[in-house]
Amino acid sequence: MKSQIGLWWLLTGFFFFFCFALYTVWGILDHPDVPWTAAIEWTGTIALLFLGFFAGLVAFFVQRMHKAQLGVELPEDRLDADIDDGETEQGEFSPWSWWPIVLAAAPAVGVISLSTAHFLIPVAAGLLIVGLVGWVYEYYRGRFAR
Repeated sequence: MKSQIGLWWLLTGFFFFFCFALYTVWGILDHPDVPWTAAIEWTGTIALLFLGFFAGLVAFFVQRMHKAQLGVELPEDRLDADIDDGETEQGEFSPWSWWPIVLAAAPAVGVISLSTAHFLIPVAAGLLIVGLVGWVYEYYRGRFAR
């Protein structure tokens, strides 16, 4: 995990001190005839600034998680680790379930309805509710009931 922390802090510095600074200075130097506030291309500058903030946020989070784990190294960070060391149970997944497709269709219909047909917004909301209820309760009825 220490390598991940180092990489994220490296990305934070790269986006802040190299990309953001170079992009801003380059925009100012490219337009010497206008005031510096008008010479900066604000969309790209702010996007690179927030990209640096994002990388710093992830680096901070990973560093705090490493500290909360009391410095225990993950199997992928150890040179003597086997493939089986990282093989733990990740959860329970239903390969036969159709509910994730219904849940993916709900925001798809919702986003399309925002740009074209606003009357489909309640349809998307209903599809989302049906998909969530179906996914949560799929083990309570039918062939896979417990």
